[in-house]
Amino acid sequence: MERSMKVVIILTLFLFYFEKYSYSLSLSTKSRWVVDELTGERVKFKCVNWPAHLKPMLAEGLDKKPMSHIIRHIALLGFNCVRLTWATHMFTRYSTKTVMQTFRDLNLMNAITGIEKNNPQVLDLTVVDAFSAVIDVITSFGIMVVLDNHVSEPMWCCSNSDGNGFFGDRYFNSREWVNGLSIVGQRYRNNRMVVAMSLRNELRGSRQNVNEYYHWVREGATAIHKVNANVLVLIPGLNYDLDFSALKTKPLELEDALPNKLVYEAHRYSFSGGGNKWINRPLNQICNSLINDINKNVGFLTTGPHRAPLFITEFGVNLMGTNRADNNFLPCYMAYLAEMDLDWALWGLQGSYYLREDIQNTDEQYGLLDINWTRLRNPDFNGKLHLLHQTLQVPKLTSSNYTFMYHPLTGLCIRSDYKSQIFADECHRLTGWNHGGDWTPIQLSSTSLCIQVVGDGLPVKLTTDCYAKQSTWKSIPNSKFQIASKDDNGVDLCLDLDPDNSSNILSKSCICAGDAWSKCLQNPQSQWFQFISTNSKRF
Repeated sequence: MERSMKVVIILTLFLFYFEKYSYSLSLSTKSRWVVDELTGERVKFKCVNWPAHLKPMLAEGLDKKPMSHIIRHIALLGFNCVRLTWATHMFTRYSTKTVMQTFRDLNLMNAITGIEKNNPQVLDLTVVDAFSAVIDVITSFGIMVVLDNHVSEPMWCCSNSDGNGFFGDRYFNSREWVNGLSIVGQRYRNNRMVVAMSLRNELRGSRQNVNEYYHWVREGATAIHKVNANVLVLIPGLNYDLDFSALKTKPLELEDALPNKLVYEAHRYSFSGGGNKWINRPLNQICNSLINDINKNVGFLTTGPHRAPLFITEFGVNLMGTNRADNNFLPCYMAYLAEMDLDWALWGLQGSYYLREDIQNTDEQYGLLDINWTRLRNPDFNGKLHLLHQTLQVPKLTSSNYTFMYHPLTGLCIRSDYKSQIFADECHRLTGWNHGGDWTPIQLSSTSLCIQVVGDGLPVKLTTDCYAKQSTWKSIPNSKFQIASKDDNGVDLCLDLDPDNSSNILSKSCICAGDAWSKCLQNPQSQWFQFISTNSKRF
């Protein structure tokens, strides 16, 4: 175990330092990709959120560990950027307050003691200078920074009634907001590792209207670009960054004002849109519905004549593993992210908050780190992200020429020894598989071998008899991810991952297939397999 951990760390460090020096920054956009302006090579954002927008106005966790220690672990986990959140009033109203003053005003005496031990240099800094100090250390590790204007008044986010949701809300003075964007854009214009700024996190609430949205988004975007033409500008949607549908009929028309600098940002959680749908509805049905909704209201931005990059700046799950809705949501959303090869930012890094909704030292169960910031909250989860860390699509090559199989429940890829064995493994190396559609073989690339059913509950095998009924495969109706062949008796059997041995690929009775699929509440996700294409020469 110790040896394998060392191998993972060495590999991660190699990839991190390779990427660190493989693009020059600044960044630009090309069609639906973010690219290095000088080389034209794609730069894929693989980020983690680090909040600094709550009442203390300081990046979380500085009472638990030294700043450099935290950021070194961000790099070791394979992230190449941090989405660092901030509040408008930090810069427009509270910029002269020191960290010590702010924490004392909030009676955060235990947190002050922790900061004195781990990061004493920040206590006498203003909250703005402390924010800059965090950015300087992040970028010194070669990690990019995306600055996210999360709220106006520092507080926990988000609700429809928190006064921070839309232009003109109680705390959301539109002119002050534009001024704040200008101040921050100007302040970091000479730090080339500060590569992007968002306009606003999760516009929402009863005041939402399209006319004000167009006016202020245009004004905010041009204000940033005027003072800092290097950064990408992230454009939010409506309804918690779930909805850009208004842009189908009326584009923002910012392309000329901000040439090759516009990126759209979207969010998604199991609770997005409300309700208990990930518990009370069939998973094949709700996953299909989710992907259709994303394509309708968000995904269209990556297609058509005015296509642009789409950056998922927030998604996440409860990492205690006890939230059933989150557990059901994650494989579906990871399948979407992998297929689209989108830029993304996980919520979040933080294991705790100094103060959240008036409670001190609050545990963040969505945080990668535990409450003491000493270890990963759920080590298995980070392994599931491995494929998402890979760059699968690159803009210089126009055709996808390599297809592999992915198991989104586990984050593993389906590999072969090119003899007889088929197994699930981490996606460091990929095995090519070709499938021409329903009732065609799943063939091992560049060979005469294909996958064949042996029997219910038994491992599948490789064979050269590729057109026997046990060797041809079809998609199950009403499921995007289940693939079935027939056994000797003509019964449909689906590919399945062995629950007792996570590397074994079996064929088993298809879950939630047939006429009762629309009422079936069994979990079919062990049978979810996805064909994904890549045109990256790395594979």
